[in-house]
Amino acid sequence: MEWVRNNLDSTFLLRFGLSVIMIMHGIPSFVEMSVIDFGHGMEELVGPLGIPLAIFVKAIHVVSIPALWLNKYLKPLAILNITIFLMGIILIHWKSGWYVVGGGNGGIEFNFLLIFAFATFIFPNGLVKK
Repeated sequence: MEWVRNNLDSTFLLRFGLSVIMIMHGIPSFVEMSVIDFGHGMEELVGPLGIPLAIFVKAIHVVSIPALWLNKYLKPLAILNITIFLMGIILIHWKSGWYVVGGGNGGIEFNFLLIFAFATFIFPNGLVKK
């Protein structure tokens, strides 16, 4: 019963949804080894650290999965994921505009939403004390 109380709280649906996104954002990269392609793309931006940085980014996504399921270590992982998504906006998605699909593609809207979803773990009671 303790596990249910600790894990099926008011953040469960958000944590579950984010874990599915992290699964699809992280695990296939390692299974298909497309993380290496991602790293080669990063080399154009950060030089020889591209592949290690890409592996680190995808590893953070993968480590976030059990943390989201177990409702543990969410603040530090939220900070790391938000940093990754902000850098993704700055380095990759900004030039494509807002839309991921529809009015364009490759834009920032998906990262924007993920940033604010993860921010709820940093500010679980909102931005203002009652």
